[in-house]
Amino acid sequence: MIITPLLVIFMVVAFILLFLFLNTVDKRKWLSALIALVLTPLVYFYMFYPFLNIISSYHHQKYFESDAWTEKPALRYEMIDNTIASDTLIGISKERITTLLGEAEWLSWDDAKKTHNINKWNYALGIEPGAFNDKKDCVEITFKNNKVTALRPYQEEITFENEDQ
Repeated sequence: MIITPLLVIFMVVAFILLFLFLNTVDKRKWLSALIALVLTPLVYFYMFYPFLNIISSYHHQKYFESDAWTEKPALRYEMIDNTIASDTLIGISKERITTLLGEAEWLSWDDAKKTHNINKWNYALGIEPGAFNDKKDCVEITFKNNKVTALRPYQEEITFENEDQ
């Protein structure tokens, strides 16, 4: 286990809260401190840490890999931040994008032409973990002269198909 400043701060907070709670049960401070010291790791790792993971939207960041993109589409959100920041796909041709990412999952709608825009490809990135997340992540890849000019991440509402239909 790597001891980080954040871990130490959270452990101290857990210890203080336990100590204050145990002090209401028994007024002997030495006993409350001893029990709080023993219970702090248990309370932290079995109560506080899981709760923190549920309410936070932290996720791992990964470098772009074509194999992982095509094999695990639900985890693409882990790669997209680095891909956009490093301009990995900027300037690449449509054919190369098809090789790296696969066929476009859907095309953007062009309201002016009332048709799909063949120069705006969209890919689903998956759903970031979190208890309060009700949106799925997507990315729109814009082409100009058959070369990637921009990647625009966006979120959509999660919709489920009705099983009765």
